[in-house]
Amino acid sequence: MFESFFPRPKAFILSFIVWALLCVVVYYTLGDTLAGFLSLGGLFGYDWLPAAADALAEGATPPANPGETFWLAQYLLFCYGAFVLFWMRFAPHPWGRWSVLGSAVIIFVTWFQVQLDVMINEWFGSFYNLIQEALGAPASISAGDYYGQLLTFGKIALVAITVAVFTRFFVSHWVFRWRTAINNYYMQRWQHVRHIEGASQRVQEDTMRFAGIMEGLGVSLIDSVMTLIAFLPILWGLSSHVKELPLIGEVSQALVFVAILWSVFGTALLAMAGIRLPGLEFKNQRVEAAYRKELVYGEDYADRAQPPTVKDLYNDVRINYFRLYKNYLYFNIVRYAYLQVGVLVPYIALAPTIIAGTITLGVMQQIIRAFGRVEDSFQYLVNSWTTIVELMSIYKRLKAFELAIEERPLPPIEEAVKP
Repeated sequence: MFESFFPRPKAFILSFIVWALLCVVVYYTLGDTLAGFLSLGGLFGYDWLPAAADALAEGATPPANPGETFWLAQYLLFCYGAFVLFWMRFAPHPWGRWSVLGSAVIIFVTWFQVQLDVMINEWFGSFYNLIQEALGAPASISAGDYYGQLLTFGKIALVAITVAVFTRFFVSHWVFRWRTAINNYYMQRWQHVRHIEGASQRVQEDTMRFAGIMEGLGVSLIDSVMTLIAFLPILWGLSSHVKELPLIGEVSQALVFVAILWSVFGTALLAMAGIRLPGLEFKNQRVEAAYRKELVYGEDYADRAQPPTVKDLYNDVRINYFRLYKNYLYFNIVRYAYLQVGVLVPYIALAPTIIAGTITLGVMQQIIRAFGRVEDSFQYLVNSWTTIVELMSIYKRLKAFELAIEERPLPPIEEAVKP
């Protein structure tokens, strides 16, 4: 699955994680110093203005700083470029342009989309402050002020929509290339694996589903990580407005810790509730494949797909589906209850601050939205659990396929007849 598309997959993925963490640490510790003499923004009229960092430290929303944005984009382009150049030269691969360079493009564009989301979050603050001013004192704002704010949002949204459409288009092509690489790898070894039950399904349907799931799941994972990197410092700064929590009292940077603890709790809770789902999904695909295979044989041979055999095979399907439904029943109870309670968590955390009236409506909206974005990023596993379960079952089927290619023993679940 991975060697067919990525150069040295384990080393590639591990090096990317280490390199990304190193780049983030360097940016937040030495970024201002490096920008002072490396930023090229001045050549384009975007001078570096480090004052925004001081404003954030004081808990205020920093003003727009094009120079900082330009420097961050320049810094990321250098980081991505260095990583891509190293892997393209160190480990050339037939699919390297798509797997290495294409991955870098996707991650960079995802970062750009997150920056647009940050701009929208800042817009919410100024827009709701304007509304509060208008409602508190009639005729205190002009129609130009109001419609000007809406126009600003429209400009940001137009760019966001355009980028999102073209990103999806590129990602679809990127994922299909990955599927093509897997398909070619398996078909070159077809004689070794065609005897495995459901071999045709694994080559055609499982690779198709694997590519489809990775298209959505992979992009959302990158988006969650990028969103966390962008919004966590914002929530940290905005937390200075929140002096205390209900029942607990004064806590420094309370909102950040509430978001982390609530998300970790939900992830652990749903992991326990859905611990049996991956195995059941895997068995479900297996019994479906066995049933379909017998029907296919019945098309060519009169002695196959006879009622007793078909009845037994379909009964296996029924039993496994009923087990799956039962497990999803209590899993969904836990999941939906947790997500619904989660809607109230930021409002509960802000209760003492709102009651005391120490923040404006605009700041409250910024806090709620930033809290939600950080919380959603931490809750990636919660929001994607059912899809991850399906991906895990497909991965197990394709992994067994690759074990057969290498003539290694299959896992016990592949040898079992009954689910």
